[in-house]
Amino acid sequence: MTGNATHETPGLSETSQTPLRVGLVGYGLAGSVFHAPLIAATEGLVLDTIVTSNEERRAQARAEFPDVRFAASPEELWERADGPDALGLIVIASPNRTHVPIATAALKAGLPVVVDKPIAGTAAEARELAALAEERGLLLSVFQNRRWDNDFLTLARLIANGELGDVQRFESRFERWRPQPKGGWRESGDPQEIGGLLYDLGSHVVDQALVLFGPAVQVYAESDVRRPGAAADDDTFLAITHANGVRSHLYVSATTAQLGPRFRVLGSAAGYVKYGLDPQEADLREGARPTADGPWGEEPEELWGRIGSGESPLTGGGTPVRTSPGDYPAYYAAVTDALRGKGDNPVTALQAAAALDVLEAARRSAREGVTVSLPTSADSEEQPV
Repeated sequence: MTGNATHETPGLSETSQTPLRVGLVGYGLAGSVFHAPLIAATEGLVLDTIVTSNEERRAQARAEFPDVRFAASPEELWERADGPDALGLIVIASPNRTHVPIATAALKAGLPVVVDKPIAGTAAEARELAALAEERGLLLSVFQNRRWDNDFLTLARLIANGELGDVQRFESRFERWRPQPKGGWRESGDPQEIGGLLYDLGSHVVDQALVLFGPAVQVYAESDVRRPGAAADDDTFLAITHANGVRSHLYVSATTAQLGPRFRVLGSAAGYVKYGLDPQEADLREGARPTADGPWGEEPEELWGRIGSGESPLTGGGTPVRTSPGDYPAYYAAVTDALRGKGDNPVTALQAAAALDVLEAARRSAREGVTVSLPTSADSEEQPV
């Protein structure tokens, strides 16, 4: 589930033990809950500077990271591309509309970049960023943390071991019950904001489907704005036909009064059904932090999924399957190895572009009421598990 090998960061050798200084752009939900704690927990990285001008967010960050520095704008970071105080990585966790311009500026300044998903609003923009990073010999990675969800890792294991036989249908749900819109740019109807669930939660479920089952050749979607006062899609369904014949049915919703299974995967030999979300996001929100010697990403046995055939798991059918521990820390560990020339980029921009191809096709399908065909392409860099 990794991409192609990446270039080593200039000035770093494989044996270098000097921690890489990280500049984090943005300290909202993504920056404070996901990126900052995971960066700080990664051996070989140090959270050096946070870009935010919000005094409340600065106080929040200072309480957890007393030694962190602050900048008012990303431009202050570009001046630190070299020298004794050089930054070794820029992480972009600011609103979606800023991803492309900030990533472009960072790469042009000679700095490796991690961008939160979605990397861009279009696949074309993602491929332009990938080309720029390749031209400059710099790492450009996309934070698709749900590849390290406990249920996804478990399913990948079951498929790799042949326990389901040939997978025929993959159902994935990322559903919530939020009948009142919360507001903010994520729910904005302005296309420049790249809001709505299709590009938010949809980025996760589409990426997972492509990693598991390879390129998409057809996409059909239904997308609705259901809540009074909402301006962006809040209830969306995607059907993907993969080149290998697997069909993925993907649901993202904020209006689901009764939540379905997170995964329902049907194969020629058995099916796997798993309810409930990976616990890592909830743990991070509550202040729990991964450590080198403590358990992380574990869930209790009563939440394990079940594998079997011929009967519903809700009536006792199937056998419980131990859920693999979730492992968000593995993403930044892999990024660190890639920067030191010891491993692959865990999520490449071209992989993100392939997912954006699907999201763009889904948006067109929902708007026009058609099934959209996609050309098969090596851009995805993904081979089915």
